[in-house]
Amino acid sequence: MRFEILTIFPGFFAGIFENGILRRALAEELVSVGVHDLRAFTHDRHRTVDDRPFGGGEGMVLKPEPLAEALASLGIQPKAERRAALQSAEKSSPAPSPTPTGQTRVILLSAQGRPFTQAMARELATVERVVLICGRYEGVDERINQLYCDLELSIGDYVLSGGELAAAVVVDAVSRLIPGVLGNEASGEFESFGVADAEITSADDGVPRSQHGAGGLLDYPHFTRPAEFGGLSVPATLLNGDHKEIRRWRREQQLRKTLANRPDLLEGAVLSKEDEKLLEAIREESAGKLR
Repeated sequence: MRFEILTIFPGFFAGIFENGILRRALAEELVSVGVHDLRAFTHDRHRTVDDRPFGGGEGMVLKPEPLAEALASLGIQPKAERRAALQSAEKSSPAPSPTPTGQTRVILLSAQGRPFTQAMARELATVERVVLICGRYEGVDERINQLYCDLELSIGDYVLSGGELAAAVVVDAVSRLIPGVLGNEASGEFESFGVADAEITSADDGVPRSQHGAGGLLDYPHFTRPAEFGGLSVPATLLNGDHKEIRRWRREQQLRKTLANRPDLLEGAVLSKEDEKLLEAIREESAGKLR
């Protein structure tokens, strides 16, 4: 998979991809990243990439010309032309592809964008190339968004100084979902915001599974050695070797943590009848404590 990052601060990424999972993914050529300096696509002696906003107001806006030239250098056409080319290709080869592999997604990173989610990361992990445009100042000339961008993304309800941090977040979140990047493929399935049990594809190694797929919930708490620390002990259920009981305890903890920290996720979560009973019991318990 290939990531292309358009930025006025290419040096920002100098150390971002030199550690951990991303470093290994790049070394093994499972992922590649190109960082492109927008100032290289200017034609004045000051290498100007921004200008004052029409209509007045604070700050500056990234100009459309350098961005359009940078995208053209990557072979990116306006999305209307890309759409027409895709439709032409589909007519000549009517058999649909099971995934959008081979396509390019052009993404504008912006505080005004749609929230970036794990589901979106999974979708992008099936694409061959992702182009990330890092906004700066007051933003990017909206015509770039209208002409070229397939998606406008935000990584949270706050404002950053620029899209570089957001680009790094997207690259990390998507890369770890590409086959071979994680040491254990199941790590990408049994975690917060993960898929439901029915969608988990990891091979069964013969050991009874002791956890649920998240199904959109938060992950359960994790413990390791020593069994006692700071006056607190590891829950006894995790030490008894009973996979059925461990699985039930972990699911209950997922529901507890999600209810406490992100109750909004429960609306779209995949819940079984047993989950609903557990959740009802947790709510009754919480209501009792408040009395």
